[in-house]
Amino acid sequence: MNSQASSKVATLRKLLEKGVLAPGCYDGLSAALVANHGFEAAYVTGGSIAYSRLGRPDIGLVSMSEVADTIALIADRVDLPLIVDADTGFGNALNTMRTIRVFERSGASAIQLEDQQMPKRCGHLAGKSLISCEEMVGKLKAALDTRENALIVARTDAIAVEGFDAALDRAEAYVEAGADILFVEAPPSQDAVHELCRRFSGKTTLLANMVEGGSTPVQPADELFDLGYRLVIFPGAFARTLVHAANAMLTVLKKDGTTKAHWDQMVDLKGINDAIGTGELVEQGRRYSPEMESFSTLKQADK
Repeated sequence: MNSQASSKVATLRKLLEKGVLAPGCYDGLSAALVANHGFEAAYVTGGSIAYSRLGRPDIGLVSMSEVADTIALIADRVDLPLIVDADTGFGNALNTMRTIRVFERSGASAIQLEDQQMPKRCGHLAGKSLISCEEMVGKLKAALDTRENALIVARTDAIAVEGFDAALDRAEAYVEAGADILFVEAPPSQDAVHELCRRFSGKTTLLANMVEGGSTPVQPADELFDLGYRLVIFPGAFARTLVHAANAMLTVLKKDGTTKAHWDQMVDLKGINDAIGTGELVEQGRRYSPEMESFSTLKQADK
């Protein structure tokens, strides 16, 4: 792992001491907007990669290489620690070791592994199945032995499959195996959220997953930090917002044959150029290619 990647892991460790809110992202644009709004970390969500790249649900259709490509594109675009959803590690312990190596090289600062069987599915969908606790412990140990510096997040989906008490037992085993961060998926009530904190706060770093319309009551990050959580993710909020906004625009376009009635809900060409840093990039290019037109000249040409 290079020095820049190591620095991002160190930054993430420091952020976790006080608590960090990480929105979900799934491509360069979503990551750029997260960074523009001053967030200190981002969560690379496998579910939203499936939604955006495949137009399909989070049911294990995305490949390891597709996620690795996405990590690399995001890491090239933003200077943020990236917590990356690695699903099941894409196979057994040997597959998991390869996944850890590839994801670290691609730019992951933390890598999340879960105890579902392949093909996995979204943690808030029914019909999941699990590998044994012993197999998951082995995969976590393989990940820990392989990683150079990235943090390892252990996720259990056992609440929906085996019940809350069994999920706590698995979580204990994963903490004992050495996982840096613990993610118990889909606690179904406020009491369950509190019990997880009573059981594990102070023993490990706890992650809370906020899914709009999911099984867990959605709470503000500050309230979760006060309870003892140190990493709060809103993984699908960006994609859900995009679907809502895009449907509204497309309804107008279909009806009117133009987007004009929707302009107050859109950014124009200048707005998107400002968001993605077009001006800065063009001016940077001019330092090396003096004949390149300035951004102000390009803006005049757009009018």
